[in-house]
Amino acid sequence: MRKTSHSRSRRSFLVNTGVFALGSAMPLNLIAGDAAKKKEPVIDIHQHIHYLSRTDEELAAHQEAMGITTTILLPAGRPVNSPSTHQGVSNGLQAAVGGNAETYLFAKEHKKHFRFGACAVPDLPDAAYEIEKYLKLGAVVIGELKFGVECDSPEMHKIYRLAQQYDVPVLMHWQHTMYNYGFERFYKILEQYPRVNFIGHAQTWWANIDKNNTDQSVMYPKGAVTPGGITDRYLSDYHNMYGDLSAGSGLNALTRDEAHAKAFLEKHQDKLLYGSDCPDPFGTVASGKCSGANDIEAIRKLSGSKRTERRLLYENAKKLFKL
Repeated sequence: MRKTSHSRSRRSFLVNTGVFALGSAMPLNLIAGDAAKKKEPVIDIHQHIHYLSRTDEELAAHQEAMGITTTILLPAGRPVNSPSTHQGVSNGLQAAVGGNAETYLFAKEHKKHFRFGACAVPDLPDAAYEIEKYLKLGAVVIGELKFGVECDSPEMHKIYRLAQQYDVPVLMHWQHTMYNYGFERFYKILEQYPRVNFIGHAQTWWANIDKNNTDQSVMYPKGAVTPGGITDRYLSDYHNMYGDLSAGSGLNALTRDEAHAKAFLEKHQDKLLYGSDCPDPFGTVASGKCSGANDIEAIRKLSGSKRTERRLLYENAKKLFKL
């Protein structure tokens, strides 16, 4: 059942007045029962509420269908027409996802299985204040940072310093000419903030596992991968760089060249994290529409050992996010 306008208005009232009435929303039938307890735990580091109008109930069912035991919800910055949102085009992370307050409320109401991040539009004057407010409330990550800004701009430095102060990772969506500009010089940030753990995600991040990736405009390259791309080097050379396997971009990186993927997962088994980042209501491979479920299947298929699989699906995230 879709949310009614009344329920959305009520939630908006709570958000706008700052009254975080935890437990006020209708209880959801989340992951529970003896069958779930017997499953191996899986941490999903990348999901969103209200993703392309998906309801809270559909999100909970989706995560349960995938076998997720802990989900990290990543909020959007507030809607605004600014250069970094491309004058509103990318409000809601260009996917209509919920913001900080909504995400916080949902995670706190269902804290057995959900955690939350903190986000803000970087070029707004109060961006650092907004992020810090939710870090103080318990956010475990800053992100998803999906905005049209230079990765080494003064605004982003403020965010990196907050991450260092609160000892939380920063998750960045890399997309050529659209989000987080300057991928090729990001190593300077990694060196400047050795105590901050960064998580790379999205098309440009995953396209650049390939040393021969010369056309940055191609978001989902196909065919054989030559090791040694920028992404491969960042993961190899910097202790504070991690990779988020989520979405169609992560799945494409795993499936375009399975021989390379097997070696890549083995090489970086301590630096890669499972995430879903899919908006569908199904959560199953059988639906043919869930990249998150297909990602789990690919990881299990391509991991060279059970030990590697467990690191990718659970242990790395548990350690990095202190869960």
